Amino acid sequence: MTEEVRRQIQEIKRSFRLVMDGATAASMREKGANYRLNWGATIPRLREMANEIGPNYDLAIELWKENVRECKILATMIMPPKQMLSEVVDLWMEQTETLEIAEQAAFNLYQHLDYAADKAFLWLSSENDLTQICGYHILSRLFMRKCEPTERDINEFVDQALVALQSPNLALRKAALQSVMHFADLGLVYERISKSALRSINMEL
Repeated sequence: MTEEVRRQIQEIKRSFRLVMDGATAASMREKGANYRLNWGATIPRLREMANEIGPNYDLAIELWKENVRECKILATMIMPPKQMLSEVVDLWMEQTETLEIAEQAAFNLYQHLDYAADKAFLWLSSENDLTQICGYHILSRLFMRKCEPTERDINEFVDQALVALQSPNLALRKAALQSVMHFADLGLVYERISKSALRSINMEL
């Protein structure tokens, strides 16, 4: 870590004290979101900070290493997608321990990677629920941008989604269903595929 990056991190950490929200942090703890340190800063405020900082690869890498909720979210906001290597994405995913960080990473960063679709389809078959959730959130965003999957990817997506939709994990079921709904919005053929698949597990679109 360079001295400049170290200084920036210290300044950022100090700034969290100014936007601290104890009630929000307490609410997160009650819902099971356990961070070593959580200032309860809102996402809009963190986005303002990210806009002030601008894209910064080295700072994002070091912020992610901090076991602090706000640091990790900020890292996903300032990491330049074009500079993020696939192995770094895998490392960050392995180190993701909360649903909030998984969702923020997918929304702020992973959906913008050049290899986002490849990573998402790979993650659907993970044994880790958070990794799967991240994959479904990425695909939802890609489908919303009218990115159409290949025939092979369609088969993989439908097969994995049907399994996820029967998972005991509510967050995973919700992420998979949302993704299926956006998949169906790609066009009539996709809608028919979705409806047929859901009927096989007694669900309706």
